[in-house]
Amino acid sequence: MRVEILGQERRRRWRDEEKLEIVMSVGVSGATITEVAQRHDVTRQQIYTWRRELKKKGLLSASSNALRAGSGNLHS
Repeated sequence: MRVEILGQERRRRWRDEEKLEIVMSVGVSGATITEVAQRHDVTRQQIYTWRRELKKKGLLSASSNALRAGSGNLHS
């Protein structure tokens, strides 16, 4: 089986400031993590990963641990 890739691979580079802005926008005006992910064309998992990375770098406080997924709250 032969697979052809049409077009250029879509891989973006995000600065820490952009990641932080996206992660912090969850919950603003009731925005869920799903809505924020869709708005920025990233996966929900990417936002969780960025949150973890930003906490490790000290750019996000450890108290920012509740992100809303869909209609419920998820705590990790």
